[in-house]
Amino acid sequence: MKRMPPLRALQALEAFSRYSSVTQAAHHLGVTPGAVSQQIRKVEEVLGVQLIYRNGLNVALTPWGRLYCDQLSKAFEQLQSAQDVLERAQSETSLVVSCLPSLASKWLGPLLIDWQARHNGTQVRLVGTGTEPDWETSGVDFRISYGSRMRSSDNYLDLFRDWCVPACSPSFLAAHPVTSARDILNGPLLGIEWDPNFPTHPDWADWAASNGLPSEYLPIAMRFSISSAAIDAAVSGRGYVLAQMSMIGNDLASGHLVVPMDLRLELPEPYFLAWRPGSTQKPHSAELRSWLMTASRRQGNISAAPLDRVFAGKSA
Repeated sequence: MKRMPPLRALQALEAFSRYSSVTQAAHHLGVTPGAVSQQIRKVEEVLGVQLIYRNGLNVALTPWGRLYCDQLSKAFEQLQSAQDVLERAQSETSLVVSCLPSLASKWLGPLLIDWQARHNGTQVRLVGTGTEPDWETSGVDFRISYGSRMRSSDNYLDLFRDWCVPACSPSFLAAHPVTSARDILNGPLLGIEWDPNFPTHPDWADWAASNGLPSEYLPIAMRFSISSAAIDAAVSGRGYVLAQMSMIGNDLASGHLVVPMDLRLELPEPYFLAWRPGSTQKPHSAELRSWLMTASRRQGNISAAPLDRVFAGKSA
């Protein structure tokens, strides 16, 4: 890289170009006019070109000076913009949490509403997306995702490992009584197709095999690319869904869904939490991260426990 003039000297030249006055530039910088003139001469010495005319008390930019200062002003504007961005980020009270869409709507969203209610003045923005964030440009502070794709992140923690269980609406179960796992497989079954970029997850064929039943020719009524859509279809009485415990907890508690047989499969990978470097310096960020970890441990225990223990003492 070519030798650059000192930053202090460039500041003096930029201030002069802005005010067209050595005296006013000196006042702006808090130095003497002689110091400004001296710094401008340093820039000229480094660049090897005359940047200002000096004719007694009259001082003005040369054509080379105007050309150089046009670009110099843009550079200082960019530096100021960078500082403004940093100061806004440091004083910003909002926290951005990115999460897989179905997990965001069925699990994390309701929990975050309660957390924010206990932290007045802190705004949380929840972004539901399957795309992993670019920490440099996305503005995301925390990311909850599935599998090992972001284990290369500098900052991450495993959260919880979920379980899948068959579920349907009470009215559907009344019309389709279940006495064995085979009755469930008679369908109709609602299928969930995960993004191929994620690790494989339990499907109806895996569930059938785990219960010693043939997995060919299963009556899949409809397949969904979004878990929450399949769960909503089950709530509407469209069939059985093999759903994650974390995503149907509220529907089970409210009675919108029931589990005809508590025969479940564990997901092969855990969910994880990753965060942007430096994000924990934002107000309440460390508290949110600690709370997310606590909520995840609680969900992991709930997902693994038998349903009679999960809802012990709760009315049906």
